[in-house]
Amino acid sequence: MNPASDLPWLAEPLANALRQQRGHALLVYGPTGVGQFEFAVMLARAWLCETANDQRAAGLACGQCASCHLVDARGHPDLRVLLPEALEEALGWASDEPPEESGEGKRRQPSKEIRVGQVRAALQFSELTRGRSRHKVVIAYPAERMNAIAANALLKTLEEPPPGQRFVLATEAADRLLPTVRSRCQAVRLELPVRDVALHWLAGQKVAQPEVLLAAAGGSPLLARDWELAGVDSATWAALPGGVRRGDASVLSGWPVPRAVDALQRVCHDALSLAAGGQPRFFAGLRPAPGAQLSELLAWSRELSRVARHAEHPWNAGLLIEALVTQGRDALGGDPGQRGRR
Repeated sequence: MNPASDLPWLAEPLANALRQQRGHALLVYGPTGVGQFEFAVMLARAWLCETANDQRAAGLACGQCASCHLVDARGHPDLRVLLPEALEEALGWASDEPPEESGEGKRRQPSKEIRVGQVRAALQFSELTRGRSRHKVVIAYPAERMNAIAANALLKTLEEPPPGQRFVLATEAADRLLPTVRSRCQAVRLELPVRDVALHWLAGQKVAQPEVLLAAAGGSPLLARDWELAGVDSATWAALPGGVRRGDASVLSGWPVPRAVDALQRVCHDALSLAAGGQPRFFAGLRPAPGAQLSELLAWSRELSRVARHAEHPWNAGLLIEALVTQGRDALGGDPGQRGRR
């Protein structure tokens, strides 16, 4: 079975990428929630497939050979996947290496970066004799999580790769990669799926009222699915603007700070759009708030952006969210009896 069928909007760009691939390194990029990582794994699976090309539709992996099964089992000897430790378990590619300890002998927190040690180990892997395939493949995702040292360690091998070596750098923020890295990769842009395809897929994932969460996620089906799995259902989402207008921070109770701030940014975006005579993007049917103040909405937007840049900071989550919701209530012209109170 072709895994592209699990994310049907990737099937055509995957076939195009396999047909048009010229270089040894591909940069796969596009908006959040479209499936960059899954696409990268599909590419690697096709390159490593042991079935003859003339027996495979559009060069896609056959899904039946030993190599395909090894990729599916995360055990192919010619495939190395570079992920931040913090994402390995969520993406199903947990490392067998024991977690490193801090200098005080305590287990350190999983890294949110692709560390230089991981890149150097992957480059050593690329120098080894191929195990069973014509190629060796290294995937890095999210590629922008490589710091400058790690990216520069990769750069020389991108310039002069060993025979048969291929790289896939997958990202949602290509502009954050070093220009020298981007210039050595063949770019493959992924687009959001058309709405009907995304809605059909979400319905197949048992997402209730998928049109609500798809709008909430800006058209990103994987993001909409992940929100539902995290407990953000359509009713919760639809109630959010009203809760903010009342200054009721409980509508975000239990939400991690990054997700709560992202949701508030979407409320603010739609309020600004309506105040300027536009249409809402994330909350279908949302009406303009009669008491909304443009200057206060802009100030709220700036504050949300500031907090978002430091969302991983060890905030007091309850106090932070309450303060942001209170500012949003005032900007939206909520309960006049509560305006200005902090």
